Amino acid sequence: MKNSLNIYIQDIKSIGTNWVSAIIICGLIILPSLYAWLNIAATWDPYSQTNQIPVGIVNEDIGATLQDQSFNAGEELINNLKNNSDMNWQFTNRKQALEHLNNGDYFSVIIIPKYFSQNLATVINEHPQKAHLEYYVNEKINSIAPKITSSGASVLVDTMSTQFIGNVNGTIFEIFNRLGIAMKQDLPDIEKFKEYVFTLETNLPLIYSKLKSAQQDVNNASQIINHAKEEIPKARALTSQGLSTVNDTIHFINQAESKLNAIAPKVKKDMQTVQKIATDTNNLLTQLKQSDISFSDIDTVKNKLDTQVTDALNNLTSINELLLSLKKYNEENNVTTDTKNLNQAITQTENARTILSDAQTNVRSIDKIIGNKEQQITNSINQLQQIASNTSLGIDDFIKEYTQTVEPTILDQVGSAKQTLMGAKEVLTDIQGTIPQIESLLNHTNGFINDTKKGINTFIGEYPIINDSVHRLANRIRTFEKETNLNNIIQLLMHNPTAEKSFFEEPIQMNEHRVFPIENYGTGMSPFYTVLAIWVGSLFLISLLAFNTNEGSEFTSREVYFGKLLTFWTIGLLQTIIIVLGNLFILKISVQDPLWFCLFCLFISLVFMSIVYTLVSLFGDVGKALSIILLVLQLAGSGGTYPVELLPKFFQLINPFLPFTYAISMVREAVGGIIWSKIATDFLFLFVVLLVVLLIGSIFKKPLNKLTQKMLHKSRESGLFH
Repeated sequence: MKNSLNIYIQDIKSIGTNWVSAIIICGLIILPSLYAWLNIAATWDPYSQTNQIPVGIVNEDIGATLQDQSFNAGEELINNLKNNSDMNWQFTNRKQALEHLNNGDYFSVIIIPKYFSQNLATVINEHPQKAHLEYYVNEKINSIAPKITSSGASVLVDTMSTQFIGNVNGTIFEIFNRLGIAMKQDLPDIEKFKEYVFTLETNLPLIYSKLKSAQQDVNNASQIINHAKEEIPKARALTSQGLSTVNDTIHFINQAESKLNAIAPKVKKDMQTVQKIATDTNNLLTQLKQSDISFSDIDTVKNKLDTQVTDALNNLTSINELLLSLKKYNEENNVTTDTKNLNQAITQTENARTILSDAQTNVRSIDKIIGNKEQQITNSINQLQQIASNTSLGIDDFIKEYTQTVEPTILDQVGSAKQTLMGAKEVLTDIQGTIPQIESLLNHTNGFINDTKKGINTFIGEYPIINDSVHRLANRIRTFEKETNLNNIIQLLMHNPTAEKSFFEEPIQMNEHRVFPIENYGTGMSPFYTVLAIWVGSLFLISLLAFNTNEGSEFTSREVYFGKLLTFWTIGLLQTIIIVLGNLFILKISVQDPLWFCLFCLFISLVFMSIVYTLVSLFGDVGKALSIILLVLQLAGSGGTYPVELLPKFFQLINPFLPFTYAISMVREAVGGIIWSKIATDFLFLFVVLLVVLLIGSIFKKPLNKLTQKMLHKSRESGLFH
């Protein structure tokens, strides 16, 4: 190691004593940092500059009408983009936009087609049509810009979709809100309807049974009405006949009443005359007893008395016939009023007739008396006087009875019969007037019964379907009640439409938790470019600095290997220090642990420098080529720019064996936040690589040195290599 240190000290002195070498070494120290700084600065925050990317916007939308409201989604999108600075939006027409796109003036073009709004309006149709935006992109200009503009177009689509969904759902929930309020008001009716359904389900068999019975009743009613319609003509004829009979009877009673009124005074007068005759006869007989009387006088009295009694009997016969007619009318018409008085009047009249008839018989027997002896005259006169006296008393009683009983009874009976007949006439007249109405009512009723019969027959025929439908409806209601609470649904429908609209515009919000926050893209890329700059710095040193001593040196190959390695390590560490300090203080990248950031980079520098130096020290120019190949493989396979999972299968396979993989991981831990278990893994791998490289270099430096020198001389002889 002493000789190796001497070689190292000699190299340091050479740099310090040779100003040209010093300048070159300073350049080599600074140059790798420029590589890192420029790349990090270039990628510092490229997505904040997307407003410089020109994108053409063409609106051809003609608008549409939805629910009597006009709208133009294309114009709304244009108005939103005018206040949007994500891209450099260029508003133009289709022809100019496509020309600029083909010429490379626009990176992409978005065209809002003619029927954009109309397609959106089909949301209320049975088969809605999706609206489309036309997106044109020129991928020849740049490989990244199309991805950025495509992302911008996707954002536009998402924004329009979000707004449209929000508006549609806002409208829907406004309808739901009104529906919920109406349902809340109608909830009692809904509950009643539910109970009606359950009641109907329970009572439907009973209803069916009742309707079967009603079907028979309706058939019977139909037969009755048809029979009644057939009897209407008979009723009309009977009513007319009854009215005619009543009118005739009233006429008869009027005549009887007139006749009674006419004979009543005469009856009284005749009875009084009969009474007077009886009195006069009695007086005459009294005189006959007191004086002599001739037969001619007796004959005169007899004839006069006979004539007057005959007239009285005729009058009593007329009265008796009238009373018998009234009695017969009452019996035929079931009139029981004053029946007793009427019978008594008839009896009194007949008694009076008997008395007068007996008196007349006795008067007419006077001729027989005259043929007797004179001594018998006196007895006959006494007998006649007794008859006259009895007749007077009987007539006197009859006049009294006639005045108080017979005449009032007859008049009452006639008036009652007349009043009854007038009532019957009025009833029959009403019936006669009602018959057309009854006939019309029967016709209507018959039609109604026919309709009822048809309805009942229809229900009975459809009963199985109705019964099944009611059961299914009731079961659905029960299932609905088990699965859902109607009050909860009503409350859901009554939610604030504005709040629901806002929810559906952005139903999911992402709460981002930045576990290891990285301020910008440049900071995120700094581990890759820093590690890359360290490797590139190692390549610069190997390309320009000698890795062997002059020929004829007294140092062994192993001493030269370690002595030159110290020189390369020193310059590599200086390169790394410049890179790290520039990142921290010039670019001001955000690093969570700056000290560890520096230490990790210095350790990585030792490992990378050892790898590159050993390859070149052992294999010369071939080693340089191997270092470059290893660089290329690590650029693609280390996952420094893209995740390993996105790389082809080959690079995924070699990734775990590349030093870049672990070096970048160590630096990322320092930048974002250290997890020491990962640091331990990364450090262990790189440390093992370092030991293996140093071991290979120390072992194979001497055996391969002669071969390397021959290959070096041979390559220089070609004049193509130095």
